[in-house]
Amino acid sequence: MLACTFHSHFFSTLMNNKLTALLFLSIHLFYAQTFYAQEKITLLFAGDLMQHQAQIDAARTDSGYNYEECFKYVRDEIQSADIAIANLEVTLGGKPYSGYPRFSAPDEYLHAIKEAGFDVLLTANNHCLDTGKEGLERTYAQLDAARIRHAGTYPDSTARHEQYPLCIRKNGFTIIILNYTYGTNGIEEQRPNVVNRIDKRTIQQDIRQAKAFRPDAIIACMHWGIEYKFLPEQETREMADWLLEQGVTHIIGGHPHVVQPIEVRNNPRHPDKNVVVYSLGNYLSNMSARGTDGGIMVKLELTKAQGITRLSHCSYSLVWTSRPAISKNKNFILYPANANPELLSPEEQQRMNTFINDTRELMHTHNKGAINEYSLQ
Repeated sequence: MLACTFHSHFFSTLMNNKLTALLFLSIHLFYAQTFYAQEKITLLFAGDLMQHQAQIDAARTDSGYNYEECFKYVRDEIQSADIAIANLEVTLGGKPYSGYPRFSAPDEYLHAIKEAGFDVLLTANNHCLDTGKEGLERTYAQLDAARIRHAGTYPDSTARHEQYPLCIRKNGFTIIILNYTYGTNGIEEQRPNVVNRIDKRTIQQDIRQAKAFRPDAIIACMHWGIEYKFLPEQETREMADWLLEQGVTHIIGGHPHVVQPIEVRNNPRHPDKNVVVYSLGNYLSNMSARGTDGGIMVKLELTKAQGITRLSHCSYSLVWTSRPAISKNKNFILYPANANPELLSPEEQQRMNTFINDTRELMHTHNKGAINEYSLQ
């Protein structure tokens, strides 16, 4: 009897100890997961949103303009990003609407861009003064009215001081967006308008102000380089090096109208890696020369744990623009590289395959670091 009592007490104690240990382990794991939990944010960057005369004509309807078809195959990808950013390479200068060389796009174009899912538009580019002072100011006002965040051009220095550097807080992250252009096609801004130009002294001041926000990332979006060149020239590479030395985390470039390589660099002075995208290429345009009829979307995934932000993933997807001249559709349409072939005519397939094959060869040859191509769902 005594032995039975002893064994009963022994096993009861053992079970209680196991339950206590399991409870302790569960509590420990809960707090460990809470303490070490990672926050995550995805940033998506797209290239030049242009509006040539053929695009304006194609979008015209009896009651205005309709661009809904343009983004239907990429909309889900844009909207899935926490922050989606693109270069608005037109003014919203009002009527008369016009294409190259002085872009003034219909307001409906902006509405379609917003509906597609873009959160931020960049306006410092060589076409931002195409419709002069009135066009710059109207573009600024239309972006504000549409509640789309923007950076690059301002009606006056007061507006720039209040809104720049552009600070975006989301998912527990603080992201700073900077935007500069090499020039404005020889057109000078009229006072008191401000266009962010690539000037080292100004950029240094802006970076100092950006650091005051204690950001998780400072991203410089640069309108630079030489048009139609598939590799960046030495001046652009040196500017990228300088920006990283000043404290910029990642660089996203555009202007050449063709895709240029991507670099993911290890930074011995910083826990994060640096991404340099020399050119995203075109996004939506009427350009048709080889290499200009498509572009890339670049996705950056940042994670943060214990207050340290890191680049956890960098990837890109290819997009190609079909034009009514070859598709016989009414409007221009963006297609991802993995689009259903049945959606395309034989000529469209041939044109898209040429762009895809050329771009993949370029990227496979010249990309540096851990970068993958991904397909849209």
